[in-house]
Amino acid sequence: MSAQPILEARDVVVLLGGEKRWLRREVPPVRAVGGVSLSLRAGETLGLVGESGCGKTTFGRTLLGIQRETGGEIRLDGNRVSGVRPGDARALRKAVQYVHQDAGAALDPWWSIGRILEEGLVIHGVGDPGARRERIDRILFAVGLDASFKPRYAHELSGGQLRRVALARILVLEPRIVILDEPTSGLDLSVQATVLNLLAELKERLGLTYLFISHDLSVVARMCDRLAIMYLGRIVELAPAKSVFAAPKHPYTRALLAAAPRLEREAEIGGSIVEGEPPNPRNLPSGCAFRTRCPYAAPPCAQVVPELSPAGEAHEVACLRWREIEGGASRGPAGAAAEVPA
Repeated sequence: MSAQPILEARDVVVLLGGEKRWLRREVPPVRAVGGVSLSLRAGETLGLVGESGCGKTTFGRTLLGIQRETGGEIRLDGNRVSGVRPGDARALRKAVQYVHQDAGAALDPWWSIGRILEEGLVIHGVGDPGARRERIDRILFAVGLDASFKPRYAHELSGGQLRRVALARILVLEPRIVILDEPTSGLDLSVQATVLNLLAELKERLGLTYLFISHDLSVVARMCDRLAIMYLGRIVELAPAKSVFAAPKHPYTRALLAAAPRLEREAEIGGSIVEGEPPNPRNLPSGCAFRTRCPYAAPPCAQVVPELSPAGEAHEVACLRWREIEGGASRGPAGAAAEVPA
């Protein structure tokens, strides 16, 4: 695995919504991504983990260019792809492809599978019709399907087959980076295992690099080399996957691991299940956004927005009190964090 990043996000900010109304109250935008810096190394699988609504999907769509960033920049192989002309960005971003969370909704119900798979090749001017058919047949075989699927339609396929078609649609363009958005959600466990095995096999065979967006910790433990834990648009912990599961530093990461279902509880990680709902993203609390739900919150947490800082070998955490927590700091009473003025 190369240590040189092939895809980098530098202080990426994404604001969604917001509008000004004549003679009416202005609606502020939602800060979906709040200054995220993240790098993806060639050949690795980087997991992006967090609760629903934390900004994972928005960040993934921004890396691809589906969603435009409000601030910061994105670089591919050292070349800036954010803010350039659409035609130039399309040529550069051919190397990055995105697998949508809902594979069925991402496929045109009026088009046959063969036409869906050919669309990207036509857009990018790849080969003649004969060469395109040959490439499509080869990719269908790679994902465990065959040419008999080409005249069929999305509603005729099972959930697992839809995932395979969604993978085939982006693999025909021969990308180097694949952004996988919840690739196993809504699937039976047996089908999940089949899809994950396929993803691992394709990564080795085609030399792919994955950004794996998920909230399923059992899946990311199996698939990912590194993990980035996201909370309300910010990365709060970044480390090798083994380090995160063995010794989580951030209280939010500890809470996620404590809430994960398991048949046999192994060593306790010192976390507790997070109670309550995340703050309104239109009106985030001052300082650390997690402090209103954190059992370890203290007055300084309301005054400083913690940045990622070293917390061990290749381990970074955005928490003012992680050392005290690791040393066995006592928890405050439930809801104590709410006593700190917002």
